Amino acid sequence: MTDASPSPTPELSTNGVGPWQGEWPTGDQYDAELLERGDTRNVIDRYRYWRMEAIVADLDAKRHPFHVAIENWQHDMNIGSIVRSANAFAADTVHIVGRRRWNKRGAMVTDRYQHVVHHATVDELVAWAGAQGVPIIGIDNVPGSVIIETFAFPVRCVMLFGQEGPGLSAEAIAACDAVVEISQFGSTRSINASAAAAVAMHAWVMQHVRFA
Repeated sequence: MTDASPSPTPELSTNGVGPWQGEWPTGDQYDAELLERGDTRNVIDRYRYWRMEAIVADLDAKRHPFHVAIENWQHDMNIGSIVRSANAFAADTVHIVGRRRWNKRGAMVTDRYQHVVHHATVDELVAWAGAQGVPIIGIDNVPGSVIIETFAFPVRCVMLFGQEGPGLSAEAIAACDAVVEISQFGSTRSINASAAAAVAMHAWVMQHVRFA
């Protein structure tokens, strides 16, 4: 795959870019149909006109070593938004624990580019994490939790999130190596589950990603 990408010549719009103008770029990453018809997908400019498989392969070369796990016992629309954030922060894999089916609307089709696997039970997730040597870090404001601003995230870990409302199940909390809570300063008892997930992932990025 060619790493260098010519700059698309069509003007950007809210609906992406139109057909490629002029001589087509070369490289296996490009999709002839997109070059001909335009690219309206929700992708960054670097990936305009790229085949989906080529985007996934490029992301695989630079994903971060943290994972995200989400309990899915109820119909929680936040799961899709968490998957979208996991893609934005280049998480290794998203693990859905519980029901296999989940509401994908909030993912905005980012699940096509993000590895998503299923575990039927918390015990299955624990077994996977143990085999990989990856600690489970729960994110919830429960008694005994550690303030996220003071917590050192392991480089390799899986962040486990509960559902909107009930939060992490008792079984999930018992399985965690540590439980972290996000500091709050207003009157609300908790913040939205997808917002909490984004905050936690960004906290990992702030600790482990070096910026030039």
